[in-house]
Amino acid sequence: MLQFEPFQLDPGHWWRGQEVEMANPFRKTATTEQSRRNTRRGDVFTIYQSRKAASAERALPSRYFCNLDERSATGPAGRRGASQSRRALSTPRPEVLLPSREFGGRNQACNLNTNPRHTEERPNAARADRNPVGRGPGIQGNRQGSQQGNEDQHRQCRREPWRRNDHSEGDRGRQVEMQGNPHSRRRSSHDEHVKDKEHHVRKLGYKTMQNLLDKEPSEIIITLACSSGLKDLLNQQLNIAFIQLICKVLCKGCRSKTDRQSIQHLLGVVRDSLFLKVQLPWYLVQMGTDSVPSRRGQYPEYIERILFLLEELISIFPASSIQDVSMLILLLDPTVNTLRAAGHSIGEEIENKLEKVKHVVQHLQHRKRDGTLRNDTLLMLDNQKINPEDNYRTMTIYPTYNEVHLEEKPFLRPNLITERYANAEVYLDTHFRLLREDFVRPLREGILDLLHNYDGKRLTRKRFDDIRVYFNMRIIVPLCTASGVGYKVQFDTQPLKSVRWQNSKRLLYGSLVCMSKDNFETLLFATVSARDPKNLKEGIVYLSFNARSRPLLAEVKPSDCFLMVETTAYFEAYRHVLEGLQEMQGEDVPFQKYIVECNTDVKAPRYLNFNSHYDLKPLMKEKNNPSEETSQMPFDLISMSTKTDVLSHALWPSKEDLNLDESQMKALKMALTQEVAIIQGPPGTGKTYVGLKIVQALLHNENIWQMHLQKCPVLVVCYTNHALDQFLEGIYGFLHTGLVRVGGRSNSELLKRFTLKELRNTRDFRRKLPQHLRGAYYEVTNQMRESEENICSAAKHLECSTRGVIHENYLEKYISRAHWKSLQSGGGGLLLAGVNYSLILEWLGLGFMGVNEIPGTSPLKMENTDEQEDEDEEEEEEELIHIPEEAELIQAERVIEGNELKMRTKKDEADITELAKTLLAMNLNNQGTQEAGQMNEGGWMQPREQKKKMKRKAKGELQKGGVMPAEEGKKILNIWLLSLQDRWCLYRLWLSMYQMDIRRHIIVHEQLYQAAADRLTELRLQEDLWVLKEAKVVGMTTTGAAKYRKVLQEVQPRIVVVEEAAEVLEAHLITTLSNACQHLILIGDHQQLRPSATVYDLARNFSLEVSLFERLIKVNIPFVRLDYQHRMRPEIAELLTPHIYKELENHPSVMNYENIKGISTNLFFVEHNYLEEEIREGKSHQNQHEAAFVVALCHYLICQDYSPSQITILTTYTGQLFCLRKMMPSEKFAGVKVHVVDKYQGEENDIILLSLVRSNESGRVGFLQIANRVCVALSRAKKGLYCIGNMNILANVPLWSKIMHTLHARGNIGQSLLLACQNHPKTMTSVSKKEDFSKVPEGGCSLPCEYRLDCGHVCTRACHPYDVDHKQFDCLKPCQKVICDARHQCMKLCYEKCGKCQVKVGKIIPKCGHLQKVPCFMKPEEFSCEEPCSKILSCDHSCTATCGEKCAPCKEIVSMTLPCGHVQQVECFIKMFGNPVPCKQKCRAYLDCNHKCSGCCHLCYEGRFHESCNQPCKRLLICSHECLEPCTNECPPCQRRCENLCKHSKCGKKCGQLCTLCMEPCEWACEHYKCQKRCSEPCDRPPCNEPCKKLLKCQHPCVGLCGEPCPDKCRVCDHADLTEIFFGTEDEPDARFIQLEDCRHSFEVTGFDHYMNGDTESSDVVIKLKECPKCQRPIRKSLRYGVMIKKSLFEIEKVKKIVQGDEGKKKEAARNLISLLNTHGIISQAFLDEYHTLLSSLNSSTMSLHTLTVIENKIAFLSRLAKLKSQEINLNCSMKQTFNSKLLECLKWINKHRARFTAQELNDLQSEIQRLTFLVDLYVRYNKALASNKKLDSSTEKTIASVKQILEGTKKFTEEDEKFVEEKMKKLKVALPQTGLFISEPEREMIVKAMQLRQGHWYKCPNGHVYVITECGGAMEKTKCPDCDASIGGTNHTLVQGNQVASEMDGARYAIWSDTANNMLNFGELAEF
Repeated sequence: MLQFEPFQLDPGHWWRGQEVEMANPFRKTATTEQSRRNTRRGDVFTIYQSRKAASAERALPSRYFCNLDERSATGPAGRRGASQSRRALSTPRPEVLLPSREFGGRNQACNLNTNPRHTEERPNAARADRNPVGRGPGIQGNRQGSQQGNEDQHRQCRREPWRRNDHSEGDRGRQVEMQGNPHSRRRSSHDEHVKDKEHHVRKLGYKTMQNLLDKEPSEIIITLACSSGLKDLLNQQLNIAFIQLICKVLCKGCRSKTDRQSIQHLLGVVRDSLFLKVQLPWYLVQMGTDSVPSRRGQYPEYIERILFLLEELISIFPASSIQDVSMLILLLDPTVNTLRAAGHSIGEEIENKLEKVKHVVQHLQHRKRDGTLRNDTLLMLDNQKINPEDNYRTMTIYPTYNEVHLEEKPFLRPNLITERYANAEVYLDTHFRLLREDFVRPLREGILDLLHNYDGKRLTRKRFDDIRVYFNMRIIVPLCTASGVGYKVQFDTQPLKSVRWQNSKRLLYGSLVCMSKDNFETLLFATVSARDPKNLKEGIVYLSFNARSRPLLAEVKPSDCFLMVETTAYFEAYRHVLEGLQEMQGEDVPFQKYIVECNTDVKAPRYLNFNSHYDLKPLMKEKNNPSEETSQMPFDLISMSTKTDVLSHALWPSKEDLNLDESQMKALKMALTQEVAIIQGPPGTGKTYVGLKIVQALLHNENIWQMHLQKCPVLVVCYTNHALDQFLEGIYGFLHTGLVRVGGRSNSELLKRFTLKELRNTRDFRRKLPQHLRGAYYEVTNQMRESEENICSAAKHLECSTRGVIHENYLEKYISRAHWKSLQSGGGGLLLAGVNYSLILEWLGLGFMGVNEIPGTSPLKMENTDEQEDEDEEEEEEELIHIPEEAELIQAERVIEGNELKMRTKKDEADITELAKTLLAMNLNNQGTQEAGQMNEGGWMQPREQKKKMKRKAKGELQKGGVMPAEEGKKILNIWLLSLQDRWCLYRLWLSMYQMDIRRHIIVHEQLYQAAADRLTELRLQEDLWVLKEAKVVGMTTTGAAKYRKVLQEVQPRIVVVEEAAEVLEAHLITTLSNACQHLILIGDHQQLRPSATVYDLARNFSLEVSLFERLIKVNIPFVRLDYQHRMRPEIAELLTPHIYKELENHPSVMNYENIKGISTNLFFVEHNYLEEEIREGKSHQNQHEAAFVVALCHYLICQDYSPSQITILTTYTGQLFCLRKMMPSEKFAGVKVHVVDKYQGEENDIILLSLVRSNESGRVGFLQIANRVCVALSRAKKGLYCIGNMNILANVPLWSKIMHTLHARGNIGQSLLLACQNHPKTMTSVSKKEDFSKVPEGGCSLPCEYRLDCGHVCTRACHPYDVDHKQFDCLKPCQKVICDARHQCMKLCYEKCGKCQVKVGKIIPKCGHLQKVPCFMKPEEFSCEEPCSKILSCDHSCTATCGEKCAPCKEIVSMTLPCGHVQQVECFIKMFGNPVPCKQKCRAYLDCNHKCSGCCHLCYEGRFHESCNQPCKRLLICSHECLEPCTNECPPCQRRCENLCKHSKCGKKCGQLCTLCMEPCEWACEHYKCQKRCSEPCDRPPCNEPCKKLLKCQHPCVGLCGEPCPDKCRVCDHADLTEIFFGTEDEPDARFIQLEDCRHSFEVTGFDHYMNGDTESSDVVIKLKECPKCQRPIRKSLRYGVMIKKSLFEIEKVKKIVQGDEGKKKEAARNLISLLNTHGIISQAFLDEYHTLLSSLNSSTMSLHTLTVIENKIAFLSRLAKLKSQEINLNCSMKQTFNSKLLECLKWINKHRARFTAQELNDLQSEIQRLTFLVDLYVRYNKALASNKKLDSSTEKTIASVKQILEGTKKFTEEDEKFVEEKMKKLKVALPQTGLFISEPEREMIVKAMQLRQGHWYKCPNGHVYVITECGGAMEKTKCPDCDASIGGTNHTLVQGNQVASEMDGARYAIWSDTANNMLNFGELAEF
């Protein structure tokens, strides 16, 4: 009897499962409201305790449904009264309820506060959602709202994925807003959102579930898995029929073989539902109590279904479902007994299954009690045994702990290659174990070897044979990929400096790595998901962890350092094949009769019968001239004649008709008539050609093998991408549609549109997909997107934290209060100085202080970690030919197109860079943040070398794994007393806590993302399945076939054609086949390359490298070998026959190849004994001699006029590839192919140059002893084969010995190759090394060419076989052709086109009669005479041009009087045309500063605007520097570099800027006193007067003082200099001296003390530094006099601050000036450009007080000029011109760039503006007088003229001028009033008053004469003006044209009778006027 001890039926039993449930990452936390709804559920199960009672059946449903929303008062001990957080029926979908973690609650998704110290007071805030009944909601907010509210909140969360936390504690801390995923999509419209929402809440009903029963299992499982209504359904009240229907649907869906992830997701929903916990138990109880016989008879069927579901649940969720399954099994047992007792038959299968599940449950219970059942790990159930070691189907694919540590040898069977297998199970078991061992053994033995040699230090130098080892590997950040969560990891590249990553096979895509941090006690397995050689140089690679390792990542700390080992096997291919072997049942193995039992009687395919006729017409040759007899046959007879009964061989067409040779004909017949056909094709025999014929015949006759109901494609499998491309391109020749290619990236442009990737991307692909796939895709991608936003945002913070040192403000949460206070106490001065610098940098020795003051630390020592500069290969890459790297080729075969990892975008990188600027105190990747060693806000600098050392040190420390234990950290009180090593350990502890905080937050999102990605992978396979089922031919590489194994099982291709079948491992091939396969065609050659096994022992001793192709041949399965080779010339083919192939006939087409030009033989082996070189990385070899010889021979062949594409260089080792490439510049060798032999199978070329590489003293030949590789190497050439190698060691191999004898027999081997000149056949040249080819520099021989060119000259080159006709040769000799009638010879080189005769001859120019030298071809009249012109110009000067030219302007120098009155020398034409000339006469005026003006008449505007004085100021500034500015009254701040310095550093700012105070501890210390202050503070110790006890270099006593720098001079050695009298006390015997550090002068101490302290008592002290009495150099650095120096510096800083001005006041002044500028709106109207310039200057952040003063002056000047410009409308044209020229001069002078306005400039501007003011006033008055036609008296005219002469003049406007003008203007104001009425103002007022008229009655004629209209004021009649006879007045209140209101008379703007006047707009203006 099965005992269930842990599962007593107590009321609280069902709640104990919550521990497992809560541990499930896919389980969401429920809300408080939902918790209250799930009440008294424990009471439901009390009914089952008395289930035998008669009332149980009636009570259960009632009590279950009625009490569902109540809370039971009873429960298990310790839980009474407490709420249990269970999901209610109304629980939203998982996407709505986000998990609550450390960073906030639900719907505060990913609110990552990098400085959340403010949460300390609420340490349990993150768990606030687990509230008991009666408490309010937690930090998640109010949960009592509807589900709609939750969804709204969720949408809000999606809009703001990372909410900024704006509150902080005090003034400390910063918050960083984490940016969301930039690639996250947003719904485009409200309608889509509503539609999406409706889709999610769609409910499932009985009818829907019933309809699902008619669907395929895959469609059922995908539909249910993505349905949000399933959870509601499984948590609702269900009747018996509905329960039975659900069981039926679930069972059918769970039988899908291709949707395991969707099944897992679906069963996870079932596991957490009431359906499993309540409904099924109730249903089972009801079974036992049901009294209706008809219903009882159906129960066994449903019991079987329930058992199936329980099997699936317990296998997928063994830990979390054990309780529920145990209870159901406990209920099933009595139910089955009851049914059996009632006479119902319980089948044996049900009994066995029940016992099996009981056995599994009992086993799991035992594991749970032992504590070994913790996680849901997939459990494989087997009928016989539980122990996985006994059955290969239950073995784990990954290595186990015991395999790694116990050195147990696994049980292995050899592959049987000459006999049959016992059965299919033994066959599958054998290949599974061998294949698994092939990748496990290197890893296992490598790890064991590593552990045995583990000593820590020498490990990095040890070379391991089976594995590659990587040290200090750390997991950096998670990455979201299409296949799930990947991880960016980084390892130490120091031990791998010699690795050339471009060609290295390390860390290729799909390689398996094993990681451990505890000597492999725990193992983490991952595969390489992406590699980039550039990243690998930095130690960065991307990994994807397997399902078993992912849960362990949650416990991994970012600071953990792992040891990582890599096995060389391509694990992904192994994994897919091994899983396929485990899943394949014995009966599923196709063709067991031949593959397992080795029966040699091969039958015809099942689809073929004796009535099957093939139409072979497409295979036949086209006949150009059909016979009359055939042409007259009826159509149906012709059709029948082309159809063949393929099973009757006598009826087949002839081989000639099919264009085949005899063996090819046999192969075609076998392929079409045997269900397993094997075709061996030796090199060149046409394997691919025959294969295409076979496929063409099958496709053309598909009606024979295709079933009418279900179509299936032909599957073509090839080993390599290249072979697949070739084969599919051949198929495309007769099939243009229905092709699908699955594999690595195709190099064929023709096939790219047939790849899966391209077919998926077609416009209507997704539209044509079934609805359930489209809906599932949308649902899953939405889930992935939501999780990705959270992961990516947090990952950016994680990565950023690895790029440098985090600012302490962001680590505050993780630093204890004691440590925080200690840290702050060490840097208070920095904060006081106002410098935003990181204390943590100072503390870590990365700041200003370095490490000098860190206890126990010497100045920073550099480890030998200088970053070596990478070799500059960029230029080399451009110059050398491109050779595909082996790593690149392997990668291309492994990566399936469309599955590439998307690398980080530039936008992501930019986001991280921007985040680093905020988060990091020191960025080790760039210069973007504040760092020691560069200019910062404080302006202090560290030396460049020191900065580099700091960065290298910091990088090294960050990469270390040592973290201070938390307990040890608590004991530390003052962190400034720690050693540097301990400081870094403590920092790494804080950093680890920071990173773990982020990791804990996103681990759940990673799990959710991975689960969704796994489902998406399955959905994509379903999409691919949909594509493949529509295809006619599916082409796959073996890698692609392994990956798409499950899809192929669903596609079920009946015909499979395998190209290169002999290169494919048997296990790979067998898992490609489905049990539906009826026809298998294998094409290959086992005598060429064989399958590659990782373990040599397994390949040789267990026959793992024997392919299915080869094994079937060995067990005598019939096969056809193609006997006629169509490639190699006979002598090359003799190397293969009979040594490798017993028989191989030559096709006639190879008999007539031409001989290789320039070489005496078509086949040759060059022997040598030059030794090889070993390349440690990659275990490869190279041979420099062979490489040089082969490259030279290649160049020689190109010189023979062969195209580079006709030549291929092959080598047997990858190391030789790189050696060859370095010798082959692309200029010479572009187009030549260079390959490794293994990568060239299936290829051919005219000429092959083969380098065998191996040559060593030990006689090792390596790969060259393998016959298959030798066969490939020797069979690639068509016309010429030239090998080079060491035959002495090769001859030890029997095969090579036979080949050597064949070569010797034909004379095709020797020490040197004999070259034959094509042009001189008798000239032979022997070459045995590269240097010998210098004898044939042009590819011929050393004789001269002597070819007579078409020009008659002889070719000057050495003998060359190319360009025989010399069409491309350029003759460089002088041309000797006669090219004109005068018999002149051509003057060009021979190869150049002659053209016209250029010889110059004497000719008479007709125009002038001069004799000139003219080119022979040119006519005299076309030539320009070069004699001097004899003409006299109008200025009486001779013309300076030539006779043939037009006379040019005269350039004779003449004197010219300028408008300013100065005389200047100018060119004559300037004077003639009157062009303006700038006067260069020196100004000579004295400026206001008494210096002479340095300008000239032109620059100074004739003295009106003088140039600024440029005499140096030379005043002594407060900083003791001389002022460098030109003459000025106010010296600006000093712009020199500040010379202030101390012991620690120097100021890097400009001298006029405020210096930053040094915060380092003061270093003034001796054995008597020590200063306790900071360096910048006044010292708190007295000067020490004790003598210095040190000895100088001369070994005499020092004459200095204790604690002071020792003077350079000695009292003995330098007695005269030292005792020179200065203060008078120098010659005393006990005198002590002090030496100034600034100038090195020495002084006696007492005298110098008095000098330094002499002025301290005086109140009138000049603020300046003390100077050296001897050299007057300021004393800036002296410890003894530091107090005085610091006091002076303090006073100087005060003055600097005053000079610079207060920032606040400057900003206020700028605002005031902006207001002033806007107030003077007239400026923007008149001078818009100047306005914007001033506004821009005022908004600048870098303004000084001087700048503000300049702007203020400019505003004042521009305002005055703008007012003057507004009067421009009152001027006539000539006045405007004069006015504007004057105005522009002023504007130009104002806009001139200047630091300040000098007094001279201000005076000049004011003077000119005053002149302009007078001028405008005069112009306005005078213009109005002219407009009124009033005649002025002569006196007024004279006055106007005199004033105009001064105002319009160009001379300086002096004070005398101003007084004169002012007097005259007073008179003119009377004579010329501004009104233009020519009456005085009193007179005007009297006239207006006398008329007593309102405004608007006065008018004026067109000429300005004023008249008045009385009465209404409106014009009613016309008349003539008495002054000018112009028409005045008007009619109907309308003025005559030209008349207008006379505003100047009464100020009216409108006529009195106008509407405007009537609206009172005129009134009130008269008084003002």
